[in-house]
Amino acid sequence: MVKGGYLGKLARVNLSSREVKVQELSEEFMVKYVGGRGWAARLLWDEARDVAEAFDPRNKLLLVAGPLTGVMAPGACKLAVASISPATNIYGDSNVGGMMGVELKQAGLDGLLLEGVAEKPVYLWVDERGVEVRDATHLWGMGSLEAERKLKDELGSDVSTLTIGPAGENLVHYACITCDYGYQAARTGLGAVMGFKKVKAVAARGSRSIPLADPAEVERTYREMVDYLVSDARIKVWWEQGLMQVVEWAQEASCLPSFNFRSGLFKHAGRIGGVATAEAKRRDVACYLCPMACRKLMEARGKLVLGPEYETAVFLGSNVGVASLEDVAYANWLCDDLGLDVISAGEVAAFAMECYEMGLIRREDVEGLDLSFGNSEALFKLLELIAYRRGLGDLLARGVREAASKLGGEAWRAAMHVKGLELTGYDVRAAPAMALAYATADIGAHHNRAWAITYDLKVGRESYGDDKAGWVIYLQHVRPLFDCLGVCRLPWVELGLSLDHYAKLYVAATGVKLCLDDLLRASERVYNLTRAIAAFRGLTRAHDTLPARFFEEPLPEGPLKGAKLDRQRFERLLDKYFELRGWDLKTGWPKADKLRELGLSDVAEELYRGGCG
Repeated sequence: MVKGGYLGKLARVNLSSREVKVQELSEEFMVKYVGGRGWAARLLWDEARDVAEAFDPRNKLLLVAGPLTGVMAPGACKLAVASISPATNIYGDSNVGGMMGVELKQAGLDGLLLEGVAEKPVYLWVDERGVEVRDATHLWGMGSLEAERKLKDELGSDVSTLTIGPAGENLVHYACITCDYGYQAARTGLGAVMGFKKVKAVAARGSRSIPLADPAEVERTYREMVDYLVSDARIKVWWEQGLMQVVEWAQEASCLPSFNFRSGLFKHAGRIGGVATAEAKRRDVACYLCPMACRKLMEARGKLVLGPEYETAVFLGSNVGVASLEDVAYANWLCDDLGLDVISAGEVAAFAMECYEMGLIRREDVEGLDLSFGNSEALFKLLELIAYRRGLGDLLARGVREAASKLGGEAWRAAMHVKGLELTGYDVRAAPAMALAYATADIGAHHNRAWAITYDLKVGRESYGDDKAGWVIYLQHVRPLFDCLGVCRLPWVELGLSLDHYAKLYVAATGVKLCLDDLLRASERVYNLTRAIAAFRGLTRAHDTLPARFFEEPLPEGPLKGAKLDRQRFERLLDKYFELRGWDLKTGWPKADKLRELGLSDVAEELYRGGCG
């Protein structure tokens, strides 16, 4: 029986009618899908699996906290945002920090479900009295950060906000949602879904206590976790450099994407890495109840930016040839205000630069810009062209997959994506486990589903052993579990905090007697469910692949010079992955028996309607 953690309430906001209904959720549903992205996945399967496209009025946008969001736990502020993605046309989600998840819970809601399309721009105001749809015509056209400042002026500095910028308003397929100035629900283009629905912002304030089954045990467990974290000597580097320390690590491991993934090394890595960040930062910023304080506030060209972080340094730095930390930080600020995912926007820019080299893009296509690698001023202007969809920016706003198709020629070679989602920041020519993780990620290439490259380094970068398939699957259950619970994964992945602490917190918060294995089983259920959504929408094994560059173009320099993936061995590794998962080797779909085993019999019946499987 659920005694706390969950509130059991989801506010359904029909934007077409401006009607708000609070849906009471069953205990079976809450526990079976854990929370966060698990709830979102089930609701999207039930209500949006068959929408024509992301920009369909029947598509849903879900903002869902987890059972540990707002509870005493390190980084317990996470909010899952999910929809059918405009970037991939399959299930998409992103996970955002800041305080929106906490404020929603303290206002009495586990989350929001947005459906329909508003007649004119609106924002949602959430407090303990409920959800109100308000006019936002005065905010439309503003940058994300400007709109946030305006809302805080109107509603109070203590409110939490989600905002979109011009990119979201203009339906850029990789538009992000900004939370509380420097946090983003960035991946899979959910800011564009928000823009399509004419929702400029969500603002929330709450003050209610979140019920807990055993408050004393929650506090004891939290104190144990913090004591462990602050006693670990490695935390000092996080205080000093944050995630930017990964730049130096990736450079040493020859996996730092540079010049549109044509190299795994960048000779100026030291200028845009952790040491440079430690010297340039204004101050450290910590997330809710977390002692790691891994965010860094910086100033660039008179703008304060919460960042950059590692992926930003890659995609607005090494991968576009920019060697100035200040320029990287300023491009970061531009993306935040314009409302662009820094990963996809940076990869699109690198794609455009390579196409410019090949003569497939001309200066007159991009308002006279010299799109040579390393030209930061051109990068800044290109980001604006994309956000406002001017000139070639209109095509680039659709992502590298579609842009390459339209440009033709050899443009496809420069399009670094999986399933339409631009890659994140690791070169995988000498990392078969990480390559498999990218190829099989349920939303398209994303390291947050399985950061397996450390396993490649541990057991051998030339190995294609079956153990790598098993490890990727394990990570694909562990890492998304954090998105279901509503907490940050960094204390576990970076400082080795035991997963058992999170299971203890779950029991103490909710009163539901699930062990860690039970929670991982639930995470497996969710992963199979998101795969089923993709399968229903036409995804097959053929989509579980990687850019040809990793198989055909060896690393050109460094200690791993000559390394590339072996396609035949990779396909055998993929076979093993499907076998271990209980998915069909030919179609890549979860087998009906596997879905039934996971308590998804209705999903199996619908997916295999007609007797297949």
